[in-house]
Amino acid sequence: MPCTCGADCETNLVYSCSGAANTGYLADQVMRALNREGLGSSTCLAAVGAELSGFLESAKSATRNIVLDGCKVSCGKRIFEAKGLPYTQFIMTDFGVEKGKTAITGNIIQDVVDRISSKVRA
Repeated sequence: MPCTCGADCETNLVYSCSGAANTGYLADQVMRALNREGLGSSTCLAAVGAELSGFLESAKSATRNIVLDGCKVSCGKRIFEAKGLPYTQFIMTDFGVEKGKTAITGNIIQDVVDRISSKVRA
């Protein structure tokens, strides 16, 4: 979210895989929760991949781009690397979620949100 306080604030942007698998769903839900908790603003990974200028400029000027990939294929990471943009990546399968197998519950979402938040705020 853009800083409006007049001080030296952070602008974290959060991008999510929204793939068809349970891990893409988890990444999307974690992004939405991080946004609600004020850790960063949700934005569009596809728009970065499509090279839409406003989204590229926002990514370039962000304090931190947080990329939430569903699995080791790392589509989000690949988009950011191809565009030469800085990012911090989190992969949902690194949090003990099995692609195509683990049912995504509110408890799992909150656990991943808490773990990511603690790493980003450290």
